[in-house]
Amino acid sequence: MSFSSDSSSSSPSVAAALKWKFSQVFGDRLPGEDVQDIDIISSIEFDKNGNHLAVGDRGGRIVIFQDKGGKDDLNKSTPRNELERLDSAVSKQPHFEYKTEFQSHEPEFDYLRSVEIEEKINKVKWCAASNGSLHILSSNDKTIKLWKVKERNVKKVKEIDISRSVSSENSLLSEKSFINGQKTYFANGNSLEWTEDTENGTYNGVNNKIACSEDASISRCRRVYAHAHDFSINSISVNSDWETFLSGDDLRINLWNLEVSDQCFNIIDMKPVNMEDLTEVITATEFHPSHCNLLAYSSSRGFIRLVDMRQSALCDNTARIFKDEESQGQKSFFTEIIASITDMKFAYDGRHILSRDFMNLKLWDMHMDSGPVETIKVHENLRPKLADLYNNDAIFDKFDCCVAKDHLDFATGSYSNIVRVYSHGSGSEGVTIEASRNPSRKPSGQTTSRNRRSSLSNLARGFYRQGHDNQGAGSNEFSYDFNSKLLNLAWHPTTNLIACAAGSSLLMYHA
Repeated sequence: MSFSSDSSSSSPSVAAALKWKFSQVFGDRLPGEDVQDIDIISSIEFDKNGNHLAVGDRGGRIVIFQDKGGKDDLNKSTPRNELERLDSAVSKQPHFEYKTEFQSHEPEFDYLRSVEIEEKINKVKWCAASNGSLHILSSNDKTIKLWKVKERNVKKVKEIDISRSVSSENSLLSEKSFINGQKTYFANGNSLEWTEDTENGTYNGVNNKIACSEDASISRCRRVYAHAHDFSINSISVNSDWETFLSGDDLRINLWNLEVSDQCFNIIDMKPVNMEDLTEVITATEFHPSHCNLLAYSSSRGFIRLVDMRQSALCDNTARIFKDEESQGQKSFFTEIIASITDMKFAYDGRHILSRDFMNLKLWDMHMDSGPVETIKVHENLRPKLADLYNNDAIFDKFDCCVAKDHLDFATGSYSNIVRVYSHGSGSEGVTIEASRNPSRKPSGQTTSRNRRSSLSNLARGFYRQGHDNQGAGSNEFSYDFNSKLLNLAWHPTTNLIACAAGSSLLMYHA
């Protein structure tokens, strides 16, 4: 397996020099306002240019925001030289506005397995835009859909205020001139006049409705990729050739062509003949950002496997394994749980891989498979409370990670709606941002138990979800609110802007 990359050096002072500031918020809640479960954000993704942001929630909806660059705030009468002077400053700071939303998935019921399939959006990925249309892949536990979003000129009917007075200026162009029976003539001989309708929308013989055209986004489902996964889909990834994509569940990874929805190729199958022999499950999969033949997938044992699809049609036994030898020390009841990788991202340089488990962020060099080049301890101060976190299921929370484009800066989420930003070489010293309008509030360390759920990954670990009697060092107090967790976030592909989800609110911070 061979590959090349443009590895750029990163200075530890880069992240230290960045001063993060609040930028925008969408869906902000009032203090004490209840948040419905269907409104909680479950996935965030920028497109490759950073012009659009897609957000999926637990209600199966996808909301799209568009970057206006702050240019809409400028007065139309602003001189051209002033616009040119402000152009660079405006373009550096993205300013997103609501564009459209649509219902991607609906709740379903699998009658063969007697299982209810939630509408929750697990992953959202952008595909290549074409002919002015946006294309988005969205997935719930079982089904992947390809959506097309296009701007169209839609004719709408509006009611107008009827008045007998004629305006003194521009009367020929005003609505009131039509109301008073006047006709407007143009150079081509055409005229505009009101048509009377005594049965619908008339007032004293005059129509009080007017038709106008507006730009609107129309969403349409182009493809449905279904019946290919027996287990819950945990990741999808679009290839750099923009023609194929991966879908991965706990035990299998499939390769799809975007134009073919009724056929896929199973390239990785980790399902043993006897399920009692299961030792690990797949937790995330990702295509290389520039080499369309390379992909990586992570497992619940903390391993990352790098695969070259040119070597074999079935990639199970041709993978290069990256594992942390130093972490294979003294084991405890929670060792395998906290070792499970919850998210994985390729860096833009094509050489490094960033992974996130419950306790750490790890940066891997694809040229060195003996261990990570850097380990950042995110939750080391929670180690004495692992027993409590296990009892209330918090230890199974899946935190995302993201990487900056121009340098090896990366970010991840934590409890109390906290974002942590680090730079390669800075160790565990990073920047902490509280994703809240009230950064001065005091989070508590209280936790509440949730309903127990069985998981395939627990079979791989050799135990079932039962209460653990060990209370650990319960006397240690940490200022974390375990009910407020920041799981999903994304880094803008062209500038230092991080979008993160705190419950049902979408917050953005720039540097």
